[in-house]
This record gives sequence, C-alpha cells and structure tokens, in this order.
Amino acid sequence: MIEPMNRSEKIAAQIAEHAAQFFERESNRQSLITVTHASLSADSATATIYISVLPQSAEEAVLSFVRRNRTELRRSLQKRIPAARIPTVDVVIDQGEKHRQHIDELLRN
Repeated sequence: MIEPMNRSEKIAAQIAEHAAQFFERESNRQSLITVTHASLSADSATATIYISVLPQSAEEAVLSFVRRNRTELRRSLQKRIPAARIPTVDVVIDQGEKHRQHIDELLRN
C-alpha cells in the first residue's frame, strides 16, 4: 500500500519539479542537468536539490552556474509554490545516482 505524502514531501517534490523547469529554461544547454530529487531539512528552512550532470566533466561548471542562480531560483519558487515560507536552496551532485550509473556501466562490461 502506498502511503500518502506528508506536507514536506509534497513541497520537496514541487521544489524538484520547478527547479528542473528553471534549470532547463536558464541553462546554456551545453550540459544535461537532471534534478533527481529534493529534500527538506527537519525545520523546513533549507531545501537540498540533488542533480546529475551529463557529461560528468561539466559538473563543476554546472554547480557554479546553479549556485550563482540560487537567488533567482528561490524567487521563481516563491511565485510557483503555495507555501508561507520558501526554504533557502542548496544544490548538490546526487552521488547515489553517480554510483548507480557506475554500477550499470560495470554490469554492461
């Protein structure tokens, strides 16, 4: 049985969805930026957005781009998410996704 999402899970899912749209709209499209998921801190003050980047050699440039644009991303979230307070946003590379891709590559070889 699937349990219904609680409020913080719903907000995290909305943040992930809108962040993906923001990155698609604002990036230079030299790299593929995929939002894998987002999470909220226990006090809902900070949201962490997890991304994967292709090619992997562009990760540092993409992280620099998204961190420079965090304020604009937060403003965009404030316009689109019906919440009293939008959390501060941080963006990190999803290491779990990188490990999964590496395992898939090893299994193919």
